[in-house]
Amino acid sequence: MDRMMPTTPVELDIVVPVHNEAHVVSDSVRRLHAHLAGWPSWRITIAENGSTDATLAEAQRLASELPGVRVLQVDGAGRGLALRTAWSSSDACIVAYTDVDLSTGLDALDELVAELRSGRADLAIGSRLAPESRIVRGLKREAISRCYNALLRLVLGTSFRDAQCGFKALRADVAACLLPEVHDNGWFFDTELLVVAAHKGLRIHEVPVGWVDDPDSRVRILRTAWQDIRGIARVRRRHGRISVTGSTHL
Repeated sequence: MDRMMPTTPVELDIVVPVHNEAHVVSDSVRRLHAHLAGWPSWRITIAENGSTDATLAEAQRLASELPGVRVLQVDGAGRGLALRTAWSSSDACIVAYTDVDLSTGLDALDELVAELRSGRADLAIGSRLAPESRIVRGLKREAISRCYNALLRLVLGTSFRDAQCGFKALRADVAACLLPEVHDNGWFFDTELLVVAAHKGLRIHEVPVGWVDDPDSRVRILRTAWQDIRGIARVRRRHGRISVTGSTHL
């Protein structure tokens, strides 16, 4: 069961999924809040799902102090579940999300939203693998990311460069169309969302981003990689290779 307070409709609702992030949620949300201060119509939704530390208390304190911040409690863990619940319950025209560590530079958020506002794209996603991207991370993570996206192109026929960057936005009507067909509630949610969108021929715009690896990342690389491989196999059985030509562009 999800719990939240009623809100006023806005243009942009940006979700920050959090699970046991009490040590970082306050600083990150305040940075995001400061970045959005000059925007005309927005909301930050902290989607707290299954934390066992003080994350919920920190999130509630932020919501009481900062205008435009709300807390959504989601019963269950998983980034995909948090995003599905938050986006499904949002009344905004554009829904988006960023990882709580803010590894992706927030200056790229302007372009994500601009592409959707203009009608040039149905989804806009951050890309760490575009030639113009400015990335600081270890060779191991870089190699894993490139191999994963190469596997997607080989097995599923995708054309987007970076499926798993934690920085995405889409129109609310597009989200309503896609979410019923996305079944993963974990890390593979991002990939499945994009694959379903590509099968439908939707326009996906990739934005080069600045990205700095978080040394405190909680992602378990090997377990996540295995879950992603299983997800790729499931999506291939369900959808096959992408045959509809959805435009993916930078």
